[in-house]
Amino acid sequence: MSRAPEAEAPLIYLLTGEASGDVLGARLLARLREHRPDLRFAGVGGERMAEAGFRSLFPMAELALMGLLEVLPNLRRLSRRLDETLADITARRPAVVVSIDAPSFTLRVARRIRHLGIPVVHYVAPQVWAWKPWRVRQIREEVDEILALLPFEAPFFERAGIPVTFVGHPVLEGGADTGDAARFRARHGIAPNETVVLVMPGSRRTEVQRLLPIFGEALRRTAAAVPRLRPVVPLAGPVESTVRAVAATWHPAPILIRDVADKHDAFAAAAVGLIKSGTSSLEVAVAGVPMAVGYRVNPVTAAIVRRLIKVRFASIVNLLADDAVIPEYLQERCTPELLAAELTRLLQDPSAAAAQRDGFRRVLGLLRPEAGLPSEAAAQAVLRRLPPAATEGGTA
Repeated sequence: MSRAPEAEAPLIYLLTGEASGDVLGARLLARLREHRPDLRFAGVGGERMAEAGFRSLFPMAELALMGLLEVLPNLRRLSRRLDETLADITARRPAVVVSIDAPSFTLRVARRIRHLGIPVVHYVAPQVWAWKPWRVRQIREEVDEILALLPFEAPFFERAGIPVTFVGHPVLEGGADTGDAARFRARHGIAPNETVVLVMPGSRRTEVQRLLPIFGEALRRTAAAVPRLRPVVPLAGPVESTVRAVAATWHPAPILIRDVADKHDAFAAAAVGLIKSGTSSLEVAVAGVPMAVGYRVNPVTAAIVRRLIKVRFASIVNLLADDAVIPEYLQERCTPELLAAELTRLLQDPSAAAAQRDGFRRVLGLLRPEAGLPSEAAAQAVLRRLPPAATEGGTA
């Protein structure tokens, strides 16, 4: 059967609002095209999706916010972008909307398009199991299916009547464990007696603005105890200018990198990491880099979250292990003094670093789908949502 004309090809609307979702969107887009070259795409994405030929409705960086109070000054702009997205979906009438993470934006869109009857697949289960279990009832009215990254998420959402497909965690196919340490050292002129410290402060403006000064001072203190440190900071597109400006004041001076392959080489070269709590800590765990995890938000936001939180740990590695594999320095404990002490301990005590690596190996096996790669499992779930006539039209 011949391919349907381009005007009749199914349109998939991809919608994300942060760097990690942009990576997921790019991989998903590539997998979908492998199966259905006739597919069309629209929506909101970032740099990685743009590299795959995706045209975003507006710059995704405008949505890169985090925290309750942090969002308030930007509500008018965010509301305008929400209305713009709704109007675009209404006009285009896609075959399916795939909302990718960033629930504060994407699920607002999902809620307001329900009357259109367009299937909504949400990629990355909202972490309501951690602090908003009551919210699951609302999610049931917003989405048709959830693509879950963590194995324990499926039963939680299924009990609420939401179809769930466990697709596995995309960090497993990101290449974090494929780097070349010698190549990185040669490329950046790092001497054999210099110790590489990986620093990942996040991809949202509000979090990097809060964490960068703390991380910089922690590095300075660590360097006093462990001389000849070479910090390395992978840059995330939405916050690159902020990170460059603040990191320029650090001592020791950091190496700033943008290329993904260079980042993976940095992982291989790193002896230890100073990492923002979140997906980046899992990526670093895949690379086998022992780390100290830190995070801090507005104190009012923290007070609200603490009253709601239902889990013991912030790190996914610790949640899966049900143990403190990675030391977490959150809120008032996220200080230069404590972070520097932990980095120094990991650098000077081989048994402490080895214990983290053992913990990483225990939990990473839990993150694999039954077969294939996570992006392939996600693509298959989305393809199942296309109308049968459209699927037939795309076959040869």
